[in-house]
Amino acid sequence: MTTFHPTANKPEASPTACPFTSKTGTTDHHQVFTQERIDSSAAIISDNISQIHAEYDLFRQSCPLAYTRSYSGYYLLTRYADIKAAALDSSTYISSVRAVIPSDPRGLRRPPLNFDAPAHTPYRTALDRTLKPSRVKRLAAPLANHAEALLAPLLAAGKGNICTEFAADYAAWVETEWLNLEPETAPKLSRTASAWVDAWRRMDAESTTFFSTALYDIARAVLADRRHNPRDAEEDPASSLLLERGSNGEPLEEIHLVGCIRQSLVVGMVAPPLMLGGICSYLSDNPDLQYQLRNDTSLVPAAIEEFIRLFSPYRGFARTVSKETTLHGQIIRPGIPISMTYSAANRDPNIFNNPHEFILDRENISAHVGFGRGRHRCVGQPLARLALQIALTTLLKNTKSFRVNGELQFARMPEMGIISCPLEFTV
Repeated sequence: MTTFHPTANKPEASPTACPFTSKTGTTDHHQVFTQERIDSSAAIISDNISQIHAEYDLFRQSCPLAYTRSYSGYYLLTRYADIKAAALDSSTYISSVRAVIPSDPRGLRRPPLNFDAPAHTPYRTALDRTLKPSRVKRLAAPLANHAEALLAPLLAAGKGNICTEFAADYAAWVETEWLNLEPETAPKLSRTASAWVDAWRRMDAESTTFFSTALYDIARAVLADRRHNPRDAEEDPASSLLLERGSNGEPLEEIHLVGCIRQSLVVGMVAPPLMLGGICSYLSDNPDLQYQLRNDTSLVPAAIEEFIRLFSPYRGFARTVSKETTLHGQIIRPGIPISMTYSAANRDPNIFNNPHEFILDRENISAHVGFGRGRHRCVGQPLARLALQIALTTLLKNTKSFRVNGELQFARMPEMGIISCPLEFTV
């Protein structure tokens, strides 16, 4: 059992830039990249999706474990098999030291993301309890109403930014419905979470703290209310958390209860704008698919699953090892982050045929790792699927067509995707 190891910013000895090992166990020096080549790679420094994936393809083939000095140093994994194996081995690849690259500039740790088992378990159990199929199904109607209301002004104007003017507010309503927040909290959550994410990406510690404090205030108020007015634990995350106990039967600490709710407030705020930006941009470039889905919305769930594979919005989730571990001939020491590059894994040609293409009803679509795997797989994945399906269906049924009519903007680490996607609508 391993929890809360001290963080090491640098390895004890400089790792090999590209420790590719052949099947015979010898290093193939023709495929070793220099440190400068890796550090300057689009996979490390670019936010352009096409450029990043082109480099992932090259790294996956020739440099499957690359060390970069960016963000104080980390390893980049690009092969599906390596990433899936690490995600499933939670005793070796742990989350309590570094779970995201770049890390919170203040060094804070919140459950369940930054905890290992058994400390992680009660928080995860509490959140899972509130996302059973019956509960998620009941959220469909209110989410559909929110999607219609939020999309209406964009349609009336004939244009709008699907990421910033729809998806950010829609994600806040998804969170509000799941967490049973007061309706007036949704617009505040949208503004605050967006500002916090932007500050995080810029590694602006002062602004990150300012906006995070506002999110903590919301979390404390929710927890205080549920202590006095508990709700059905299968319907309410805060009430569910208050029922849980630690491994020795003790109540969960207040600071961690608040931290978990604070984590829950923003966990679903980041991905929806990125996903909907990618989806709408793709459908703008592929009007035949847009027409097909509009003509038969029963295809939307399968399309969303393929879009999740194609446009996985994270490249910076990370683990560290609990003990010295050898991978591709390189010894990885505790404290050095290893990126769980799900976006690269989901386009591994050894797993997915024609990985850069959209294929509706792909035979092995269930193999994708868009929601992660193992103990730290996305707790909200059933709600995320539903929310994306509702958003896309609402957009399709209320338009005759839509297309991108402005410049796209892309996310910085630790995310990957489109954060600004202006559209023009024909209704």
